Amino acid sequence: MLNDPQNPVQSLAGPRARLLALSQERGVSLASLSELLGRNPTYLQQFIRKGSPRKLEEQDRATLARFLGVTEAELREAQDNSYVKAPRRETGVWVDVPRLDLGASAGPGAVPGGEGAFDTFRFSRRWLAEQGLESAQLSAIRVEGDSMEPLLNDGDEILVDRSPRAFRDGIHVVRLGDTLMVKRVASAGAGRIALLSQNLAYPPVEVSADEVAIIGRVVWKGGRI
Repeated sequence: MLNDPQNPVQSLAGPRARLLALSQERGVSLASLSELLGRNPTYLQQFIRKGSPRKLEEQDRATLARFLGVTEAELREAQDNSYVKAPRRETGVWVDVPRLDLGASAGPGAVPGGEGAFDTFRFSRRWLAEQGLESAQLSAIRVEGDSMEPLLNDGDEILVDRSPRAFRDGIHVVRLGDTLMVKRVASAGAGRIALLSQNLAYPPVEVSADEVAIIGRVVWKGGRI
């Protein structure tokens, strides 16, 4: 179906399209909804049309959901972890783990580039079993930057285990906004987490837990000496 210029919802997707459709269905303006949140009248117009803010804050989502009579999930961005879903290949005693053409920032932050597998690391099945990784969902990516030195250096390659499991403190690859990074992640209480660097030149960053997508736990590293 061709886009109808009279129907702006068709050019949108996700929570932006849903919010616009709900405002039209309920006969309430975006300016009124923005004022309901205690925001500038153009706040939701900018969210929908310009993508700023990138996503609604948790409290704002909850307020809108209650007012519009929908679940909060309808106004929440879906987490996109597609870039780490390249499957590993198993041949006899060997397991080929995909190397992905992207880096996780260990510095001030960088937007990831390509997301395809361009090569593999081959590990023995026995070694993986000895490390407790025989059934792990593994991908290899490179480290970019110096904030995790001396533990992880710029150019190191790391194995990321994406297997679903309960969160625990440790070194993880995470996505914060459009930035992919590797950090020590620790609970900070009351729905917040801290992103910690090994390099003391970088201060801790504390954020709401729903702002961060935890992609996987770092379980191995390799690099030049």
